Amino acid sequence: MVVVEVSVVPVGTPSASLSEYVAGCVAVLKQAGGITYRLTPMGTIIEGELDRVWEVVRQMHEQPFAKGCARVVTTVRIDDRRDKKLTMDGKVSAVESRLGR
Repeated sequence: MVVVEVSVVPVGTPSASLSEYVAGCVAVLKQAGGITYRLTPMGTIIEGELDRVWEVVRQMHEQPFAKGCARVVTTVRIDDRRDKKLTMDGKVSAVESRLGR
């Protein structure tokens, strides 16, 4: 299992607001099986098997093009730990336990 941060940014949109495009990407996530995700103010965190996550990220990247964008910049960061199970909640819990929470 991997934890992935993805940010999809359409370039050259008619408005400075991007929420319409973000909503389209989140709709892709809602329909996708085999993953867990968490929307954050600056991107989306996805966890699942690497091949499945790549498929979903590709669909998210295509979403702004389907809404008429001519250019999209997508940033992906992957945390792929293979010595033990990795989850987004586990990563946060590990830091919080060191803070005494």
